[in-house]
Amino acid sequence: MRRATKAVAQKLNPNQERVLNQPLLFSAFVMNTPSHILHGVWRQPGAGQVNFNSLKFWVDLARELEAGLFDVLFFADVHGVYGNIGSSYDKHVTTGLQIPSNDPSVILSALAYNTEHLGFAFTSSIIQEHPYNFARKISTLDHASNGRIAWNIVTNGIPNGARNFGFDDIIAHDERYRWADEYVEVTYKLWEGSWDEGALLQDRHTGWHADPAKIHRINHHGERYRVEGPHLVSPSPQRTPLLFQAGSSEAGMQFAAANAEAQFLIAPSPKIAAAIIEKTRKLLPAIGRPADSIKFFQGLSFVVGSTEEEVARLDRELDEAIDYEAMITHLGGAMGIDLADYALDHPLTDIETEGIKGLLTWVKEAVTGREPTVRDIGGLASKSSRISGTPEQIIEALKSWQAAGIEGVNVINATIPGSYTIFIEELMPLLRTAGLAKQAHEPGTLRRKIFGHDTLPASHHATKYRGAFNKGS
Repeated sequence: MRRATKAVAQKLNPNQERVLNQPLLFSAFVMNTPSHILHGVWRQPGAGQVNFNSLKFWVDLARELEAGLFDVLFFADVHGVYGNIGSSYDKHVTTGLQIPSNDPSVILSALAYNTEHLGFAFTSSIIQEHPYNFARKISTLDHASNGRIAWNIVTNGIPNGARNFGFDDIIAHDERYRWADEYVEVTYKLWEGSWDEGALLQDRHTGWHADPAKIHRINHHGERYRVEGPHLVSPSPQRTPLLFQAGSSEAGMQFAAANAEAQFLIAPSPKIAAAIIEKTRKLLPAIGRPADSIKFFQGLSFVVGSTEEEVARLDRELDEAIDYEAMITHLGGAMGIDLADYALDHPLTDIETEGIKGLLTWVKEAVTGREPTVRDIGGLASKSSRISGTPEQIIEALKSWQAAGIEGVNVINATIPGSYTIFIEELMPLLRTAGLAKQAHEPGTLRRKIFGHDTLPASHHATKYRGAFNKGS
């Protein structure tokens, strides 16, 4: 059993001190698929995620999370099966390893209609959709939700995904981030610059629905995209959605520093999380953003028991339910490595990847005192971010993570809705008492709930496009 640890006594930097004694933000990390992170658990009798095709299933979950004072329902997504050229995807299919996988963006308006406060984040890769159409989709969803949409910006780390969109293979890691720079530039121009404030008139007396002098073409001409504009959707409550990002490589941290408002981590320990957070925050002042411009969310799963004996039993039962071969298949695929080519005891120090480099780094850093191996990949994915304990022990563990600088928790499930029901019923009351969870929902957009304002602050570089297209439109 991995017991919760007491908050580590240490000298805190100003950013760590700032987040202490503040309520944490809570996000439910899900995917529209039967097997997302903890593979094999869908076989358990209480695992409702086998009903992933049901809209009612997701509506019911959204309502439960909102009532339980969660802040965000966060959908992961993929655009291909994990694995390299020539590798079989039989294991993916037989275990439901993110296949079937439905498009989460299609159901978000229904979830928004059935809730009032819950935010909705979804993952979309730069390879999946042209930025002009994607910007239109986001604006439409932001209108439909009254400003509760967030975009998790990802670059394509899956070779099969690249081939599904006409590429021969995965594009080099750092080049994908250069591509992402242009992708977000197009969307920022559309969201922030194409429509001025006050452009939408809807004046029945004059007959003017909108003012053409305040609606502009963006005339973007870049390496990958040519977009004339204007944006077809009037400004939504947030204009630009709340921006999530999950990269922890050097290029990923640079991209996050420039763009992200929230960063998703799956660090194997508070110490490593603190290092990533501190390194990312140090990048912010150089580009004109305050050090507190990004909220950091750590991915964690929970095993909750009333006694240590019960915790040990539940921990053991979860371990027995997990398909560790599928865990290795998943992470190997995410890293762009066909792990069938390596023995389980093969050292990870010999392996490099153009896939998701942060995952490989986390595995290497999580193992101490010996050489990390392929076998450790399965263990990292299932246990390194798991907190097992009584509610009181778990609260102490969360204090340690908060002391490391995190401001939110992306709650990973074993079963849906079971993992979230237990979290809401057994942990949330004590978290509120301890000051680690809010007492009630605040009104307004998702960005207002998290940062206190509806649109991007002037310090974010996307805002340079406000008013930038007033001439020659």
